[in-house]
Amino acid sequence: MVSKESRTEVRVKKHRRLRNRFAGTAQRPRLAVFRSNNHMYAQIIDDTVGNTLVSASTLQKEVKAEVEKTNNVDAAAYLGKVIAERALEKGIKEVVFDRGGFIYQGKIKALADAAREAGLEF
Repeated sequence: MVSKESRTEVRVKKHRRLRNRFAGTAQRPRLAVFRSNNHMYAQIIDDTVGNTLVSASTLQKEVKAEVEKTNNVDAAAYLGKVIAERALEKGIKEVVFDRGGFIYQGKIKALADAAREAGLEF
């Protein structure tokens, strides 16, 4: 009998394949996005040294206070705006977008579009 892989396993495999293609550098760090059932997380990472330069999530009080729900398209768009503002404060203008193996639609697309509108280039 053929067993079906879980969605999480499929997503992790996709993410590993994607990560083979690109990595964040000091000049152009990686904007990594993770989405759980209840929250969204975004980090800007320099892979050469393995440091997280900027992070934002819907768990943080200042973000949670602004959104009604923590895992919908509106929350994702607000999180994209927040991560872009924090990155620009640190002097980061260009990033490589790492969608984390998630399909580029809905929440992931909303986060990316909001980050672009707020000034990040990718």
